[in-house]
Amino acid sequence: MRVTVLGSGSVGNATLFEADGVCVLVDAGFSGKDLENRIRQTGMEPADVAGIVITHDHGDHTRGMGILARRFGIPLYLTRRTAEACRALLSGKEDIREYTSSGRFTIGTLEVDAFLTVHDAADPVAVTVRHVPTDTKVGIATDLGRPTAAVRASLARSHMLILEANHDDALLWRGPYPWSVKQRIASSHGHLSNRASAQLARELHHPALAAVVLAHLSQHCNDAGLAEQEVGRALNACGFRGSLAVAAQDQPHPPIDVLALRRRRGGEQLSLL
Repeated sequence: MRVTVLGSGSVGNATLFEADGVCVLVDAGFSGKDLENRIRQTGMEPADVAGIVITHDHGDHTRGMGILARRFGIPLYLTRRTAEACRALLSGKEDIREYTSSGRFTIGTLEVDAFLTVHDAADPVAVTVRHVPTDTKVGIATDLGRPTAAVRASLARSHMLILEANHDDALLWRGPYPWSVKQRIASSHGHLSNRASAQLARELHHPALAAVVLAHLSQHCNDAGLAEQEVGRALNACGFRGSLAVAAQDQPHPPIDVLALRRRRGGEQLSLL
């Protein structure tokens, strides 16, 4: 399974999964044209996408979903309440596949598990994507509000984590946002700070965790170096031996072959082998 964070931050978020010739896009927070360009930078074509999975209704996760779905006939996977909240982005011609906030469905050899979060959206979920033949699991943990027990249980034993590190506490309170926005970001329904992300990374660490990509960094209230330093320190204290990186907003992160990372790590039995 190959995973490419096409871009992540306050402006837009999208992640492409590819396995056995099938692509799945999780979130579509850039314009349709921008999403097409970013997908092509990975060596895939938009027409290769077999499904677009939307986690919640905020524009930085939905902006291009309708255009991309209509242009290439791609099924859209949303919860009912998210679809209702996104009505303005939909024409009625899309192939809508509803799922629930505790649902599980498969697209090709990729199994998607959704689980409820406490983010301030209509029906917010996070997801894990598992490559069934090799039992390789990737968790996307952004827009969490706070990491509940259910979130921790769903993300447990992931081989790769795309983990929110939205803001540095000090930079947030000194930053340019209105006081009400700062309170919303820092609330239990907002976004994880670097400190909270480090704590969650420590709790989710296990010997088979091969990669962590920090995502959804604020343009104004965070710095990639600060995020990597804080989360890296927490992971190093756990004995983490995988790769740690920070996703950018303006360009795709290099593709990560999660199965290859697992093989290089060794020490665990892969079902494919």
